Amino acid sequence: MPEPAPGPGSATVTVFASAGSWIESDAVRQCHQVAALDGMVHVAAMPDLHPGKGAPIGAAMASTVLYPHLVGSDIGCGIAVFPIDLKRAVPEQLARRFPDLDRALDPGRDADDPAWTAVGSDIPAAHHEGLGTVGRGNHFVELARIRDVTDPGHAARLGLAAGDLVLVVHSGSRGLGERILRAHTERHGAGPAADPAGYLARHDAAVRWGALNRRLIAARVAHALGARVTDPVVDQCHNLVEVRDGTYLHRKGAAPGDGRDVLVAGTRGTCSYLVAGHAGADANWSVAHGAGRKMSRADALRRGRAKHTVAELRRTPVGSIVVCGDRQLLFEEAPTAYKRIEQVIGDLTAHGLATPVATTVPLVTYKTADQPRDSARPTGRPDHPRRARGRS
Repeated sequence: MPEPAPGPGSATVTVFASAGSWIESDAVRQCHQVAALDGMVHVAAMPDLHPGKGAPIGAAMASTVLYPHLVGSDIGCGIAVFPIDLKRAVPEQLARRFPDLDRALDPGRDADDPAWTAVGSDIPAAHHEGLGTVGRGNHFVELARIRDVTDPGHAARLGLAAGDLVLVVHSGSRGLGERILRAHTERHGAGPAADPAGYLARHDAAVRWGALNRRLIAARVAHALGARVTDPVVDQCHNLVEVRDGTYLHRKGAAPGDGRDVLVAGTRGTCSYLVAGHAGADANWSVAHGAGRKMSRADALRRGRAKHTVAELRRTPVGSIVVCGDRQLLFEEAPTAYKRIEQVIGDLTAHGLATPVATTVPLVTYKTADQPRDSARPTGRPDHPRRARGRS
């Protein structure tokens, strides 16, 4: 178990990683900067830790003071896993059938869309912008197959077995979370919430919105592929704050790991891991949420263009297909831009934070709607949902 390191203030910082893990000094420095904030009690850094905008990503931070910037703008971002039953799973054929998840569903214009059955009329905060869309950055929808099952009993309780197909949806609250954070920072900057109860009410609405949107996205894909819509067997948010034991537990890129099941995302060219979390107080009851970046987007773009072609990045090392009409995003999100997911899972296991249950291997990963070669999608067009930033 790693020894807690004292922060500049009274708070402690613990990094749950081994000597062989890729942990940037800038990310650790951000953890200590957070530890110096008024009211901070403990910062637990996961093995996917990397620097973020204003706060580290891959950290769970407990404080007696509520700091909205420690959660960030993508409140409610999480990963859900939906079983899906398809007669044949040929990646090349299925990739062509994915719907345009960049185009939002409009409750008026698209009232007859069958995907609405997944959420009914329960849209929190009356926020309709971006409904049914994934977002950019590291967000994705993935058709995957359960490959290895290391805990058959646990997998069976979730209704999963080797060979089963699942939809993995990683998305957040789109523009809603961004507006909530902006409303705070315009008045208070990176300072604490002046009205914690008011912030939490808006925050909770964004968390519910994100979970419902993941259901809507899965329903859109299931209908397009000719499959039945199912409920998620796993759906954990990794950008949120919860009140626990008299403190505010901020999670930014860290999933609840206190007896809950979590899909720890790999990359589009590697397996992901379904784990049973059993983290305790020393880890702020949290586990990693993914592989974690080891290259900035600029570095990944520069190095990727020197080593790969667009065609090479559309077919992954595991044989899966990537649907992505944004060529820059293809390079920024290349598998080589991320840490080794096996190392992250190994660290979680070695530190007693989680136990692997099963792995999923991608068949089709959707990033953005594909475009004909002669009509590349312009980035940031006015009618397009905002681009998600960072590994949220």
